[in-house]
Amino acid sequence: MHTQLDWSDVTTIREALLRASSFLREKGTKDPLFEAELMIRHCLDWDRTRFLMAMTDSIDAETLEKLDGLCVRRANNEPLQYMFGEQEFYGRPFTVRPGVLIPRPETEILVEQVMAAAAKLWPEREELAVVDIGTGSGAICITLALEKPQWRVTTVDLSPEATAIARENASRLGADVRFLQGDLVQPLLEAGEKVDILVSNPPYIPSRDVEELDDEVRVHEPRLALDGGEDGLDCYRRLCEALPNLLKERAVVAFEVGIYQAGDVAALMRASGVMDEVEIVPDLAGIERVVIGVRR
Repeated sequence: MHTQLDWSDVTTIREALLRASSFLREKGTKDPLFEAELMIRHCLDWDRTRFLMAMTDSIDAETLEKLDGLCVRRANNEPLQYMFGEQEFYGRPFTVRPGVLIPRPETEILVEQVMAAAAKLWPEREELAVVDIGTGSGAICITLALEKPQWRVTTVDLSPEATAIARENASRLGADVRFLQGDLVQPLLEAGEKVDILVSNPPYIPSRDVEELDDEVRVHEPRLALDGGEDGLDCYRRLCEALPNLLKERAVVAFEVGIYQAGDVAALMRASGVMDEVEIVPDLAGIERVVIGVRR
């Protein structure tokens, strides 16, 4: 067995958990015990109940070798989601790899707000043209397509790698999404298309702050999906400038925003001159997270 850690005296699940968590603690990971548990469960393909009931069970050399490899990768700050190749979003498993941003739980609020605003504006089950700008793993566009099968969902991303991963997810989850490659809304403007709903979780971290991010994010997640320009608002400016040429007579626009950006993004949305109402919605931690505009 070729391993980096010393597993020679480890014979049970509990001992493996303690050895792995102790190693991760030394390396300064965020939550060593929980991370060690997740890694063991991943190696064994077990749920939490089975894991907790099997603490005194023996663990084989092959599993320890796999666990060893994961421990070493985690010690180098590689995100668990990339190591496992998966992240859950809105109750569905999404494939994630380097090249796409890992979906965050707070983005589920963006999806919920879009559906709630649409339900008010279009009480009937209408066939709406929806676009998600910045595909990433496809979490937003695929969720909307599956939750609202009557919607015609399009998504645009600059990255061929992200588009490929999102296509994989759409295919695996059975979502009908049209994929376009290009810079923000350019493909739609060039085709003269207008939409009922525009949703986006664009890059919003100010360039100078990207270097200050945790290694887990800065080193491993794609900069293209993080860097929002000097003040983090570049994409919002461009999206809001395009709204007059993109939106139908009745429309919903929803953006996820970074901390302290909601007021500025709401002002940009109002300055587009085409929104009748603009609202800021906080996440569960009370951070202003979504800016949503309605055109009646």
